[in-house]
Amino acid sequence: MIPRYTRPEMAAIWEPQTRLKIWFEIEAHAADAMAELGTIPKEAARTIWAKGKDATFNVERIDEIERETKHDVIAFLTHLAEIVGPEARFVHQGMTSSDILDTTFNVQLVRAADILIADVDKVLAALKRRALEHKMTPTIGRSHGIHAEPTTFGVKLAYAYAEFSRGRERLVAARKEVATCAISGAVGTFAQVDPRVEEHVAKAMGLAVEPVSTQVIPRDRHAVYFSMLAVVASSMERVATEIRHLQRTEVLEAEEFFSEGQKGSSAMPHKRNPVLTENITGLARMVRAFAMPAFENVVLWHERDISHSSAERMIGPDATVTLDFALNRLAGVIDKLVVYPENMQKNLDRLGGLVHSQRVLIALTQHGVAREDAYRLVQRNAMPVWRGEGDFLTLLKKDPDVSKALKPGEIEACFDLDYHLKHVDTIFKRVFGTP
Repeated sequence: MIPRYTRPEMAAIWEPQTRLKIWFEIEAHAADAMAELGTIPKEAARTIWAKGKDATFNVERIDEIERETKHDVIAFLTHLAEIVGPEARFVHQGMTSSDILDTTFNVQLVRAADILIADVDKVLAALKRRALEHKMTPTIGRSHGIHAEPTTFGVKLAYAYAEFSRGRERLVAARKEVATCAISGAVGTFAQVDPRVEEHVAKAMGLAVEPVSTQVIPRDRHAVYFSMLAVVASSMERVATEIRHLQRTEVLEAEEFFSEGQKGSSAMPHKRNPVLTENITGLARMVRAFAMPAFENVVLWHERDISHSSAERMIGPDATVTLDFALNRLAGVIDKLVVYPENMQKNLDRLGGLVHSQRVLIALTQHGVAREDAYRLVQRNAMPVWRGEGDFLTLLKKDPDVSKALKPGEIEACFDLDYHLKHVDTIFKRVFGTP
């Protein structure tokens, strides 16, 4: 985790003290279940909770023990025994390290998902507010980066809202995917620990039981989780890239808010650069990169190995921390985005009416002209305009073949901007539920 791109709430999930407290909670809840089943004394379970509940675990001491044992869970259990005392012999009865490590990892991922879902909600709120603000602000739509037909800036934001709404659903599904618990012992057979212990721990930690854990929780669940983070990151980059293009000097239809005292270049004082959305683009690439090790972690030897472990120590914190930071940055960018409707109108008019070419094509076919002939008529008048030789409407009215098919009023009608925007209400009703 790089402090520059880390927010405290998400970072806290991955701090050593947090992890150790979850380890303790799992062990203590398991002790409670074992005590109820008569496997260990009830007094021992009470003592474990009493002495460990409010303990601050000594990370340096655990690291010191691990340097000798070469085993992180054993190092923790040794340190816990120093805190709990003789009753610590009843901790971890019949359990294996993966029971603690895997269940803890899933608890952390669930907590991270809750933050990420809240982050997406911030993005959605900003997108909705700005979409409604610019619902009928006309702008040019582009395909291949080339002027196509008119749309509105609100529709641009509405598509992003719909995409992030799907992203939110995916994060909810990803959260459910990893919200499982495994307390099944060596190779997952429950030979040394009663399945009811697992059920108790799962309920206490807000998880579901893993149907078959084979000692480790299957990593297809984690592959789904991190792939969903990658999809949200891609949606994030799509919006960021759109804003970056719109901020280009020759376009300048929208730009990131430039605060007082901000400087864009160490060399050129005039520069106002899309640095936030460029940053989001780079961070999105990293979140996607973290998904690949998660896919490769699905493949483990037999009942288990730990080839996944080292990768997860990095991708768990880094993917969630990075996405959390970037989503919050994106919400801020959208919320403060500076929009220039006058420049949007200038760009709409830039091609001399060519953006209405399809409407002319359709009108000709509706008045009896074969489609291929209609396309040829429209294109032969469009190409001179593309070269800067006149405006589209004037050339069409001068073309005898076009005038033969369309009356003067019918040609002008094809240039009605409102025609292109007549179904914006329908789009907004579909996306936001209201027109």
